[in-house]
Amino acid sequence: MSAPLPERVLALAALAQALAQVRRIAETGQSDNSAAGTVLDSVFRMDAATTEAVYGRAANLGPGLRLVRDYFGGENKDPSLPRLAMAVLQVERRFIRETDTVKAVSGGLEAIAPQASERGSTHPDVLMALGTLYADTISRLRPRVMVQGNPHYLAQPGVVSEIRAILLAAVRAAVLWRQLGGSLWDFVFSRKAMVQAARGWLGA
Repeated sequence: MSAPLPERVLALAALAQALAQVRRIAETGQSDNSAAGTVLDSVFRMDAATTEAVYGRAANLGPGLRLVRDYFGGENKDPSLPRLAMAVLQVERRFIRETDTVKAVSGGLEAIAPQASERGSTHPDVLMALGTLYADTISRLRPRVMVQGNPHYLAQPGVVSEIRAILLAAVRAAVLWRQLGGSLWDFVFSRKAMVQAARGWLGA
């Protein structure tokens, strides 16, 4: 049974917010700590009571909600982010069918959770652990999510770890979106409704 569209839009906004941070890090070597922290925190909230609770509160997904609003409203013509999102959605389909990989990710997150709780999800050691978990599990699935950017930054281990960690959060958002009843048909038939839902969450 599908969840109401606004809940699916919230998960989609989380996906967009995560991937926008991936692109930012790949191009500049740095993330927006607040925007990245929101999506990284979500990987440790597997038993949240509501979709909003996965991300703390809807306001934390403001950057992602604005991306959803602008893209489906025809105001964002940048094709790079949608391509990256489609790649993640493809990987998510493969991921949920690979039960051993799902178990490995779940176990890895349980092991990392105490460190994240103590130091915060954006701490370099936590990012390294999450990045390694992604590299050892989801990154082995095909097709791989390919991230382009500045070669200077993409050659730095810390940057690569952060990108991989946030890609893990992006896959988490994609899984949540599917669990809520999201499908590619939303992109065809529900564009206006998604814009309205994003505006509703944004209070505009």
